[in-house]
Amino acid sequence: MLADELRSMAPAESEWFKLDTARVKAFADATEDWQDIHLDAEFASRSAFGGTISHGFLTLSMLSAMSYQVMKGLAGVASSVNYGFDRIRFVSPVRVGRRVRGRFSIAGVDEPEEGEEGGWLDVHWDVEVEIEGETRPALVANWITRVYVA
Repeated sequence: MLADELRSMAPAESEWFKLDTARVKAFADATEDWQDIHLDAEFASRSAFGGTISHGFLTLSMLSAMSYQVMKGLAGVASSVNYGFDRIRFVSPVRVGRRVRGRFSIAGVDEPEEGEEGGWLDVHWDVEVEIEGETRPALVANWITRVYVA
Protein backbone atom coordinates (compact mmCIF):
# COMPACT_ATOMS: atom_id res chain seq x y z
CA MET A 1 0.00 0.00 0.00
CA LEU A 2 1.29 3.45 -0.95
CA ALA A 3 0.68 4.98 2.50
CA ASP A 4 2.87 2.36 4.18
CA GLU A 5 5.57 2.75 1.54
CA LEU A 6 5.62 6.50 2.11
CA ARG A 7 5.73 6.12 5.91
CA SER A 8 8.75 3.85 5.65
CA MET A 9 10.52 5.98 3.02
CA ALA A 10 14.09 6.87 3.97
CA PRO A 11 15.12 10.54 3.93
CA ALA A 12 16.13 11.56 0.40
CA GLU A 13 17.92 14.38 -1.39
CA SER A 14 17.24 15.98 -4.74
CA GLU A 15 19.89 16.85 -7.26
CA TRP A 16 21.46 20.31 -7.19
CA PHE A 17 19.68 23.21 -8.89
CA LYS A 18 21.57 26.36 -9.87
CA LEU A 19 19.82 29.64 -9.08
CA ASP A 20 21.59 31.64 -11.78
CA THR A 21 20.92 35.12 -13.09
CA ALA A 22 18.63 33.89 -15.88
CA ARG A 23 16.43 31.94 -13.46
CA VAL A 24 16.27 34.85 -11.00
CA LYS A 25 15.39 37.29 -13.80
CA ALA A 26 12.68 34.96 -15.16
CA PHE A 27 11.20 34.62 -11.67
CA ALA A 28 11.31 38.40 -11.19
CA ASP A 29 9.46 38.87 -14.47
CA ALA A 30 6.87 36.20 -13.64
CA THR A 31 6.16 37.64 -10.17
CA GLU A 32 6.84 41.32 -10.91
CA ASP A 33 9.31 41.39 -8.02
CA TRP A 34 12.15 43.43 -9.49
CA GLN A 35 13.87 44.47 -6.26
CA ASP A 36 17.44 45.65 -6.80
CA ILE A 37 18.80 43.11 -4.29
CA HIS A 38 17.86 40.41 -6.81
CA LEU A 39 18.80 42.05 -10.12
CA ASP A 40 21.25 44.96 -9.70
CA ALA A 41 24.72 43.67 -8.84
CA GLU A 42 26.13 47.13 -8.11
CA PHE A 43 23.29 48.06 -5.78
CA ALA A 44 23.29 44.65 -4.10
CA SER A 45 27.05 44.78 -3.49
CA ARG A 46 26.39 47.73 -1.14
CA SER A 47 23.52 45.98 0.64
CA ALA A 48 23.62 43.84 3.77
CA PHE A 49 23.84 40.80 1.48
CA GLY A 50 27.05 41.87 -0.30
CA GLY A 51 25.70 40.81 -3.68
CA THR A 52 22.57 39.78 -5.52
CA ILE A 53 20.38 37.18 -3.85
CA SER A 54 17.69 34.87 -5.18
CA HIS A 55 14.09 35.49 -4.21
CA GLY A 56 13.07 33.47 -1.16
CA PHE A 57 9.93 32.44 -3.00
CA LEU A 58 12.04 31.24 -5.95
CA THR A 59 13.92 28.96 -3.58
CA LEU A 60 10.61 27.80 -2.09
CA SER A 61 9.10 27.18 -5.54
CA MET A 62 11.97 24.84 -6.39
CA LEU A 63 10.49 22.34 -3.92
CA SER A 64 8.19 21.08 -6.66
CA ALA A 65 11.03 20.09 -9.00
CA MET A 66 13.03 18.72 -6.08
CA SER A 67 10.11 16.61 -4.85
CA TYR A 68 9.57 15.06 -8.30
CA GLN A 69 13.06 13.60 -8.02
CA VAL A 70 12.49 12.33 -4.48
CA MET A 71 9.15 10.68 -5.36
CA LYS A 72 10.36 9.25 -8.67
CA GLY A 73 9.63 5.55 -8.93
CA LEU A 74 6.90 5.39 -6.29
CA ALA A 75 4.24 3.06 -7.64
CA GLY A 76 0.62 4.04 -7.23
CA VAL A 77 0.96 7.82 -7.56
CA ALA A 78 -1.39 9.30 -10.17
CA SER A 79 -0.51 12.92 -9.39
CA SER A 80 0.48 15.22 -6.58
CA VAL A 81 -0.46 18.81 -5.74
CA ASN A 82 0.66 21.42 -3.25
CA TYR A 83 -1.73 21.34 -0.28
CA GLY A 84 -0.01 23.96 1.87
CA PHE A 85 2.57 24.56 4.57
CA ASP A 86 2.41 24.31 8.32
CA ARG A 87 5.67 26.24 8.65
CA ILE A 88 8.22 27.99 6.43
CA ARG A 89 11.35 29.80 7.56
CA PHE A 90 13.79 31.52 5.24
CA VAL A 91 16.99 30.90 7.21
CA SER A 92 19.74 32.16 4.87
CA PRO A 93 19.75 34.11 1.60
CA VAL A 94 20.90 32.29 -1.53
CA ARG A 95 23.43 34.30 -3.53
CA VAL A 96 22.70 34.37 -7.25
CA GLY A 97 24.74 31.69 -8.98
CA ARG A 98 24.71 29.26 -6.05
CA ARG A 99 23.32 25.74 -6.12
CA VAL A 100 20.61 24.37 -3.81
CA ARG A 101 19.12 20.96 -3.16
CA GLY A 102 16.28 19.64 -1.08
CA ARG A 103 16.42 17.14 1.75
CA PHE A 104 13.05 15.49 2.33
CA SER A 105 11.85 13.35 5.22
CA ILE A 106 8.34 12.03 5.73
CA ALA A 107 6.84 13.49 8.91
CA GLY A 108 3.47 11.79 8.46
CA VAL A 109 0.86 10.48 6.07
CA ASP A 110 -2.86 11.18 6.53
CA GLU A 111 -5.45 8.91 4.96
CA PRO A 112 -9.15 9.63 4.42
CA GLU A 113 -11.34 9.09 7.49
CA GLU A 114 -13.95 6.34 7.48
CA GLY A 115 -16.85 7.48 5.31
CA GLU A 116 -14.74 10.15 3.57
CA GLU A 117 -14.22 9.92 -0.18
CA GLY A 118 -10.82 8.29 -0.76
CA GLY A 119 -8.23 8.14 -3.50
CA TRP A 120 -5.78 10.54 -1.85
CA LEU A 121 -3.11 10.80 0.84
CA ASP A 122 -1.85 13.97 2.55
CA VAL A 123 1.91 13.64 2.85
CA HIS A 124 3.64 15.82 5.45
CA TRP A 125 7.26 16.51 4.55
CA ASP A 126 10.02 17.99 6.68
CA VAL A 127 12.11 19.81 4.10
CA GLU A 128 15.44 21.58 4.29
CA VAL A 129 16.91 23.38 1.28
CA GLU A 130 20.68 23.25 1.49
CA ILE A 131 23.00 25.80 -0.13
CA GLU A 132 26.08 24.15 -1.58
CA GLY A 133 29.12 24.87 0.59
CA GLU A 134 27.13 26.55 3.38
CA THR A 135 26.41 25.25 6.87
CA ARG A 136 23.05 27.01 7.30
CA PRO A 137 20.13 26.07 5.05
CA ALA A 138 18.31 28.46 2.74
CA LEU A 139 14.98 27.41 4.20
CA VAL A 140 13.23 24.85 6.33
CA ALA A 141 9.59 23.93 5.91
CA ASN A 142 6.82 21.58 6.92
CA TRP A 143 5.12 21.02 3.58
CA ILE A 144 1.94 19.11 2.82
CA THR A 145 1.31 17.56 -0.58
CA ARG A 146 -1.88 15.79 -1.58
CA VAL A 147 -1.06 12.65 -3.48
CA TYR A 148 -3.79 11.17 -5.65
CA VAL A 149 -3.60 7.40 -5.76
CA ALA A 150 -3.57 5.62 -9.14
